[in-house]
Amino acid sequence: MPTSLLLEIGTEELPSSFVDAALAALPGLVKTKLASLRLAHGEVKALGSPRRLAVHVAAVAERQPDLDEEVIGPPETAAFKDGKPTKAAEAFANKLGVALDALKVEDKPAAGKTKAGRYLVGRKQEQGKDARELLGKALAEVCAEIPFRKSMRWGAGDATFGRPVQWLVALSGTEPVDMSFAGVRSGKTSRGHRFLTDGKPIEIASADAYVDALRKAHVVVDRDERARTMMERVAAAAKAAGGEHDPDPSLIDENASLVEEPFVVTGGFEAELLALPASVIRAAARGHQKYFCVSKPGTDELLPHYLTVVNTALAPANVAKGNDRVMRARLADAKFFYEEDKRASIESRVDKLAGIVFHNRLGTVREKVTRLEELSAKLAKEVGADEALTRRAAHLCKFDLVSLMVGEFPELQGDMGRAYALHAGESAAVANAVRDHYRPIGADGPVAEDDVSACVALADRLDSLVGCFAVGLSPTGAADPFALRRACIAILRTLVLGAARNPAYAKLALATLFGWAYDGVAASGKKLDLGKDACLEKVGEFTAERLRGLIAAQTSNAVADAVCAGGDLEHPVHALARAKALQSAVATGGAWLAKAKTVAKRLAGISKESKPVLHGKDTFEKADDHTIVDVVSKIDASTKALETEASVTAALAGAEDLAARLDDIFTRTLVNDPKDERTPKRLELLSYGAQAMLRIGDFSRLA
Repeated sequence: MPTSLLLEIGTEELPSSFVDAALAALPGLVKTKLASLRLAHGEVKALGSPRRLAVHVAAVAERQPDLDEEVIGPPETAAFKDGKPTKAAEAFANKLGVALDALKVEDKPAAGKTKAGRYLVGRKQEQGKDARELLGKALAEVCAEIPFRKSMRWGAGDATFGRPVQWLVALSGTEPVDMSFAGVRSGKTSRGHRFLTDGKPIEIASADAYVDALRKAHVVVDRDERARTMMERVAAAAKAAGGEHDPDPSLIDENASLVEEPFVVTGGFEAELLALPASVIRAAARGHQKYFCVSKPGTDELLPHYLTVVNTALAPANVAKGNDRVMRARLADAKFFYEEDKRASIESRVDKLAGIVFHNRLGTVREKVTRLEELSAKLAKEVGADEALTRRAAHLCKFDLVSLMVGEFPELQGDMGRAYALHAGESAAVANAVRDHYRPIGADGPVAEDDVSACVALADRLDSLVGCFAVGLSPTGAADPFALRRACIAILRTLVLGAARNPAYAKLALATLFGWAYDGVAASGKKLDLGKDACLEKVGEFTAERLRGLIAAQTSNAVADAVCAGGDLEHPVHALARAKALQSAVATGGAWLAKAKTVAKRLAGISKESKPVLHGKDTFEKADDHTIVDVVSKIDASTKALETEASVTAALAGAEDLAARLDDIFTRTLVNDPKDERTPKRLELLSYGAQAMLRIGDFSRLA
């Protein structure tokens, strides 16, 4: 009967990032290995802590099934020459372990890369083996394939791993699986918590008893359980301190991979240090210390306490004392930086940006700021933002990069700029833009939420994107050292989400924005590798790829392909509106969508060799031709302003009546009549109709 399988790799302490990466990879490695062995199995669960990586597999088959499968070999033409078997036929027979006369030649249909034809065919037959005979080698291979950012060698062996391997446990049910890796042979004994047990080996009775056995030895090996236990204890400690802990998913994940059994120690610092901005205190606590801050319930106001997750409950007072000493020292340094930074004028900080090189081909950060002032002012004029405030915000947006605080805590760029700007008497709009122009941080982060901030954010990304392309620094393959893909996505998301509060963003054309950015870089006197047209073409293609991904994420791949292959991509907001309308039509399966597809395909098929021209009725004499003029004119009118989902839906819905009228004409009339002198004009008219339908999208891309 099926039995559970356990593999545990005991190591010296692994970094938290190594634990996370290994636990993410283990299930896939094990599933692949078991599939290659033809061993059926149930759930595969990765387990682990800093001192061990483990995987538990439920219901692994005790034995392989017997194998009896047909194998297609070389084509008959390659298997025989002059009626005699070739070396290809002999090699195929040897591969299957059968005699040549056991092979047959059969007709086979096309399948995958194999074309239809006559092939040499044989049967591969193997008797299934006991799982335990196979698992030892397979589990050793799994150990060798676990990925680490950096691996190491130790001792005299050649094996590599994230940290030296100390012990191995491999069990099939209650029986040991014989294996070895890195010079260590497997057994049934594991080890408990380094400090909370007596150090004696722990015998694991069975694969299913593993988690409970380690729990008794003060090791919570299930990472999800460990994280839950940790956060329950963090919440209780925060409540005891009179507050609640900061929610911080990344800090939770990291701490959960740093301990085997979580304990929480509460520390504190002088209340006067709360005069520092809350972001500074949080940065000091989170950075190297991995502490949770404590705030007043329901507010962002911090309390003079913090919480440390530790790996032992021994001597918590001593732990707190040492942590307090470190935390106070970091906050004292931060207080010094804060006071010193406030003494310097903002303009002196802006001037010091001339000492920071943005890129040797694109000048200093001070030169970049000058470009941002002009570009953001143009954007402000287009979207109706205050030009003076926007220009001032662009002037100040990078000044905190030369502050002592940001030098110590780089993650506070923008936050400290806002704090220092407010201290210097700048308006809230300017101060907020200094902070928010860095948004979005990450692919899915919130974008700048006011027009002044959004204009500076757009200008910053546009200058970097176009400037880097202009000097030949476009991304290649996976390499993107200047994060231009992220900058491009940020531009698109800022335009799309900005249009939800201000329709002016929908009218901003990408080519215009890229052109302004190029002009700014060119005007600064930099030597550029690409002329304006060539640069804008490359940036446009690069942006179209990112826009397609953005559309696909909100609709589907087919709809994204249809929209991007057809209509205008200069206005991302309009492109997304077309995509959402098409997605809705596809999802509802409306009859009018089928008619719209019919219109587009017929127009494109009949007139694909003709240039598009919108001829008037005076060009034709027949009533059917006049009807075609009416239909194409209506298609043209309904697809000229596709700026909202409603306008696209209306254009598609109107195709139902138009399709019926065209269908009637195509049935009764030979529109491509070679004897009719007006046929070329008719085809040009139909070609214009096809081009008009492409404004919505390429319907041939829709299933």
